[in-house]
Amino acid sequence: MESAKVGKRGAIVVPAKLRRRFGIEEGTVVTAEEREDGILIRPAVVVPIEKYTPERKAEFLLSNATNAADYRKARTEVQKFGIDPDSISHRRPN
Repeated sequence: MESAKVGKRGAIVVPAKLRRRFGIEEGTVVTAEEREDGILIRPAVVVPIEKYTPERKAEFLLSNATNAADYRKARTEVQKFGIDPDSISHRRPN
């Protein structure tokens, strides 16, 4: 068991031994979870989020069409984005 002091603004310095053991370094995101017997602090899992451009959305719509009717609808939706469906690389349905 290690101890730490609470500093100004509630900052807690995690002992170096524990930081190394759990891969916590400067800039690491951690979570603080309320528990019945205290607070659990652990490294967070950060998943990057992709922001889809209109072109990427168009690619999804066109490539995921399953039949001719669905493909026509996808082309109409892509045109609503102001994009020419033929300018997007995609897989056409059989």
